[in-house]
Amino acid sequence: MSWNFETDPEFATELEWIDKFVREEVEPVDLLIDDPWDVGDALRNDLIVPLQQRVKERKLWGCHLGPDLGGPGYGQVKLGLMNEILGRSLAAPIVFGSQAPDSGNSEILAHYGTDAQKGRFLEPLLAGKIVSCFSMTEPQGGADPQVFTTTAHLDGDDWVINGEKWFSSSASVASFFIVMAISEPDASPYQRHSMFIVPAETPGIELIRNVDGHHGYLRYTDVRVPADHILGGRGEAFLVAQTRLGGGRIHHAMRTVGLVRHTLDLMCRRALSRHTQGERLADKQLVQAAIAESWCELESFRLLVLQTAWKIDKYGDYKRVRGDVSAIKAMMPKVLHNVASRALQLHGSIGISDEMPFMGYVRDSFTMALADGPTEVHLTNLARAVLRGYSPDPEMFPDYHTLRRRERAQLKYADVLERHGLLPTASAAGV
Repeated sequence: MSWNFETDPEFATELEWIDKFVREEVEPVDLLIDDPWDVGDALRNDLIVPLQQRVKERKLWGCHLGPDLGGPGYGQVKLGLMNEILGRSLAAPIVFGSQAPDSGNSEILAHYGTDAQKGRFLEPLLAGKIVSCFSMTEPQGGADPQVFTTTAHLDGDDWVINGEKWFSSSASVASFFIVMAISEPDASPYQRHSMFIVPAETPGIELIRNVDGHHGYLRYTDVRVPADHILGGRGEAFLVAQTRLGGGRIHHAMRTVGLVRHTLDLMCRRALSRHTQGERLADKQLVQAAIAESWCELESFRLLVLQTAWKIDKYGDYKRVRGDVSAIKAMMPKVLHNVASRALQLHGSIGISDEMPFMGYVRDSFTMALADGPTEVHLTNLARAVLRGYSPDPEMFPDYHTLRRRERAQLKYADVLERHGLLPTASAAGV
């Protein structure tokens, strides 16, 4: 048997260091800065840059990267165990150089970028000197590229981009944007779009507003970028996007495991600390049920995430685990919402105040249900993946019909039945 749920001792030591480092050094930073992504904030830099240096010295920086990009090439299972710790802190992914959307953007720059693009954009991104923006979805079409309207046309030696983009991550602090636009209007729906690298200082970029403090509503008006700023080939935006989205989704799920575990920890501490009507909250059956259900949901979700990570390591192909990734993407918001809601309830009035994190977690659960593709889309993808493993039954009464199964069983063991005086009879169903 090759099943093994143990962590090798050497990496377990690293996880212990990460846990202590995040708890003692990084989590306090969450309470002191407004935006861990804002590299222009002097206070943020004074607090985070020294922590990043300690992570680099420990050789834990950018662990999602392979050795060819200066990372350790840990693989998804080890990343999953790491991200369970990082996920409980907003600043921790930045401190470890594995934050979204930069981790995904660095992945596609590494796969599809030219040497010049890597030198200008990828290298400083990997070093943590800048942050980036992924600008794909649109206000009228959400995440459905078939109704996108942003265009890019070639004018001499430049691409000219026009359109609006919605919920563009890190838009207000990014040094460059990766923009998806229609460049091949006459091609098939999934070959019309291309990806472009747009430096933030390019004229014509307007931040209409920040939607939630971290995601921007952008307008591109005659934004001109050199022809060599296309990322990948013409019409290859879907191929490029899927390279980043598969890894991005599972990494986000890994961090959510850590966030949910942290929420359950707070729920349990509350239940053991508070008394009402002569007994602890922990002694009340409804509270016990809430804790038990939360634990079951968390552990089920965690095991599916780690199994998916194991499959990615085994096959090295996100296409083979597309259904698995859709499953964890669909489970993620529900698990966080359920556990955070129960924790909020157990904390009473303080639970709904801004003195506790639970309202933010509940809100985050709704964001998770929409970001990187709505839950409904992922459920559809999962159902299709599951159904591909089955075939229709050609007859009115399928072969799993109980009467047909009994008839086959009687024929198989006719000699035994005959010895017992139980001769097989014709099926009452006539099948």
